[in-house]
Amino acid sequence: MRGDIVAGNGTDPELGTRKRFRQGQILKLISRENISSQDELRRRLAHVKLQVTQATLSRDFHELKVVKTAAGYKPLTAVSEEAAALPALGRALREYLLDLRPAANLLVLKTPPGGAQPLAAAVDAERMKEIAGTIAGDDTILVITPSPAARALVQKRMEELLR
Repeated sequence: MRGDIVAGNGTDPELGTRKRFRQGQILKLISRENISSQDELRRRLAHVKLQVTQATLSRDFHELKVVKTAAGYKPLTAVSEEAAALPALGRALREYLLDLRPAANLLVLKTPPGGAQPLAAAVDAERMKEIAGTIAGDDTILVITPSPAARALVQKRMEELLR
């Protein structure tokens, strides 16, 4: 009956074991190597006979508290104690922000290649009422605010976090 669904709870009894193994392999790979993309990690996992989707990797990253850094994906516990004392947005700004350019009600944030997505996620996680939304590319984030005054407040907060 291997692989059958267990009556009553709707789960495969081997699913937890496979998930733990997969997550262990993820942690092992990102601890040993600088892996800078999910696609690269998927290829590395395929070498150890693990086929995973991008959605599964994203869920695993969330559960394992894996973050993308300039040195590739790392467990959040690997972040220095000094950086851990900062708010998440402060850490992300210090890690990724190269330049901050105001433009009317917009704020353009420049990052190294691959840095826009994690920084935009940190901005979004702050849920600042002054921000209407963000759009992130590879190395640029557009922060949209409803007014120049709101943009100035967001800019001031980011600059304070950088001090």
